[in-house]
Amino acid sequence: MKAAILSLYFFSIGLLSAFAQTNQANASTPPPTKAQQEIIDLSKQKWQWMADKNVDKLAGLFDDKSKFVHMSGTWKKDEELDIVKNGSIWYKNADVHDVAVELFDNNTAIIWSRITLVAMVRGNESKTEFTVTEVYKKQGNTWKMLALTFSSVRDTHTIKH
Repeated sequence: MKAAILSLYFFSIGLLSAFAQTNQANASTPPPTKAQQEIIDLSKQKWQWMADKNVDKLAGLFDDKSKFVHMSGTWKKDEELDIVKNGSIWYKNADVHDVAVELFDNNTAIIWSRITLVAMVRGNESKTEFTVTEVYKKQGNTWKMLALTFSSVRDTHTIKH
C-alpha cells in the first residue's frame, strides 16, 4: 500500500514537471486559456475576500473537506473560516508576483502563486514571501478549493513554468 501511494506521488510530481508552463512574463509564453484565466481570477478574488474577511464568499469557495497548510499548522475549512472571521490571521494584502496554472481533465486545477503577504498574525504585522499552492476541483459549473498550502520562500524564489 505504501509503495503504491509513493509511486502515485512520484508519478504526479513527474506529470507536474512535464507539463509545467513557461513564465507569463516571458514573451514567448502564450496567454492563459479561458479556463486558466478563470482560475487566476478566482484566486485573486479569494485573496480579496480574505483581506475583506468575507467568510460567506470563502465558505462557498472552500470545499467541505478542504485543508489549509500554514507555517504554524494544518487545519480544515471551519477552522480556516474562524481564523479569517476572528482575525487571528488577517490577510491584509497579497501582492501576487507570478502565477502558473495547470488544468487536468478540465475538472482539476492547480495554481502556484508567488506572493508577498502582508498579514496581521495574532496582533503582529508580518510581511512574508510565499509560494502558495491552491488545488481546485470543478463541481458542476463551480470551482471549489480543495487545498491551500503556504510555502515560505526567499524573495529570489521563482516558479518554474
